[in-house]
Amino acid sequence: MSDYIIRPLTAAEVQHAVDWAGREGWNPGVHDAECFRPTDPDGFLGGFLDGEMISSVSAVNYNADFAFLGFYIVKPEFRHHGHGLEIAQHALAHCGSRNMGLDGVVEQQENYRKSGFTFAYNNYRFAGTKMRMLAKLGTSSNDCVADLSSASDELKAYDRDMFPAARDLFLESWLSAYNHVSKVYSDNGRIQGYATLRPCITGYKVGPLFADNTDIARALLAALLTAIPEDHNEHEVFVDMPQPNTSAFALADALGLDKVFETARMYSSHQPDIDLDRIFGVTTFELG
Repeated sequence: MSDYIIRPLTAAEVQHAVDWAGREGWNPGVHDAECFRPTDPDGFLGGFLDGEMISSVSAVNYNADFAFLGFYIVKPEFRHHGHGLEIAQHALAHCGSRNMGLDGVVEQQENYRKSGFTFAYNNYRFAGTKMRMLAKLGTSSNDCVADLSSASDELKAYDRDMFPAARDLFLESWLSAYNHVSKVYSDNGRIQGYATLRPCITGYKVGPLFADNTDIARALLAALLTAIPEDHNEHEVFVDMPQPNTSAFALADALGLDKVFETARMYSSHQPDIDLDRIFGVTTFELG
């Protein structure tokens, strides 16, 4: 395939990959591209055939030990010709010997197994409207919940318990992005949870939703939902929950949320030691 060129994507081209993800039904955030790329600009790859971008993949190296794969897409009319396999091989080479994580859609899970990835657990996407959820959560404010727009050292340390690597650059982009709303829960000066709401192609997503217990997760979720404009009261809000967190699933059930999508969290080497019991909502399926 001498006319098939694979190279890192520009910022504008990363937006193309996000748009493709939208067409695949993955419903990315409106401002995801600008938040994702700074972590590892060389980790967003595109395949170009005769100058046309026909494939994408992200292989984001967080540190020397951990990477996360996402945005593995080939335009439908170019599938089944080996273009996807070739760009995937470039992504794996970029990650080197790092332990790699991914959220595989159901139809691709067997292919990931063939590439050496091992199933860890399922993530499930739950959906409900603002009004439906607030009817269960209540709208009273909580003095422990405050606005969050930047990542303090304490917040970075808290986040590290729920993610396999430090992700300082990502957090700074994520928390300060346009139209992202973030809240932190602190009691006696100690962070016990934080969460972010962002507008997506369809509705909104909450992620991360990290909390020490269900009551804190509920307080954070209620605070975020009240930030949604009133004319969007019936827009869907999505939370991606890891199945091992039974408290998260119990919360979804208590709020009457609908299960609408699933992925398999898989790793190339081993399942990292992260505190799943405090992950009530993963950050993104694309970057972990």
